[in-house]
Amino acid sequence: MAKENPNWEGLLKWSLSHSDGTGSARNLSEEDRRWFMEAMQAQSVDVIRRMKEITLVMQTPEQVLESQGVTPQDIEDMLDELQEHVESIDNANDLHSIGGLVPLLGYLKNSHSIIRAKAAEVVCTIVQNNPKSQQLVMEANGLEPLLSNFTSDPDVTVRTKALGAISSLIRHNKPGIAAFRLANGYAALRDALSSESERFQRKALNLIHYLLQENHSDCGVVTELGFPRIMMHLASSEDAVVREAALQGLLELARYRSGKSDASPSEEEDKLKQILQERIEGISEMSAEDLVAAREERQLVDSLWSTCYNEPSSLRERGLLALPGEDAPPPDIASKHFEPPLRAWGANRNPDAKYSTKKEEAPLLLGPGPSSGNAS
Repeated sequence: MAKENPNWEGLLKWSLSHSDGTGSARNLSEEDRRWFMEAMQAQSVDVIRRMKEITLVMQTPEQVLESQGVTPQDIEDMLDELQEHVESIDNANDLHSIGGLVPLLGYLKNSHSIIRAKAAEVVCTIVQNNPKSQQLVMEANGLEPLLSNFTSDPDVTVRTKALGAISSLIRHNKPGIAAFRLANGYAALRDALSSESERFQRKALNLIHYLLQENHSDCGVVTELGFPRIMMHLASSEDAVVREAALQGLLELARYRSGKSDASPSEEEDKLKQILQERIEGISEMSAEDLVAAREERQLVDSLWSTCYNEPSSLRERGLLALPGEDAPPPDIASKHFEPPLRAWGANRNPDAKYSTKKEEAPLLLGPGPSSGNAS
């Protein structure tokens, strides 16, 4: 399926010959204008044609392709090309109109793991920050095979790619989040955290963090499912990104718990305190270079300690929270945001200040001034 690329070199020479960057623009002849538009449109026409050709291949039964000598590697390369095309939102949305979305979703059930993984990667690209394609994939029941691969595929790479596609599909997509929750998605995320794959763990933790921010009441659900215990284990991971993501999740849960009136000390809090103390000691033994790289982890450990135990961590007194040359950690505005207005007013009021009856000056208003006739 050879394709002819547009003559970009000729287009460049034409552009340079018609303008040296200093002269004024001149009117194009009708012939020049037609040539220019054809050259510019050639690439988009070619892409749509290629997407249609790829769609025909995806619609061809696997047995027929194998009989023609097409290998799984060939299919993976083809999907790799398709992924480049659908990075454009317009092309991503056009894939459905030319009949390519449904066979692509069918590849999620392919017998070859490299094809299942690559198909999920293409779906991830299609739906990322693209509400229209998110809706199209949901209407085509694309979430179902993604969930199946995420939860039960024997290949951890396929599971990881499926989770990435799910994360992009349901992000800023309320129907998608609801469908994920109804499909027992949180239980699947809990199982992912117990995986030996750090990359799989990172993707799961990132999605958990997003979901808890979108619906803070889900903190109660994940607590009942045993997430705190697993996150505490991951807070001691050798992988720095996993550690930080686990600490971020624990911080979300701790803030949720501290806001409940019936919160009481538990064995998990004692375990968490021990883990945080170990992390503080680990941070204290870091080299100067590692300390700089662990800035976010230092701030998370201190915030988590302050939230759980109402006191600053020993990182502050050791001078390890804000290193020389670093900006001070951002203030904790969450508690002030949810503080009752009267309490906030009372805290900010100066008790020694006397009540003043002096009339304040009116604020300066920006806008058209008085007319000359009314100036007096």
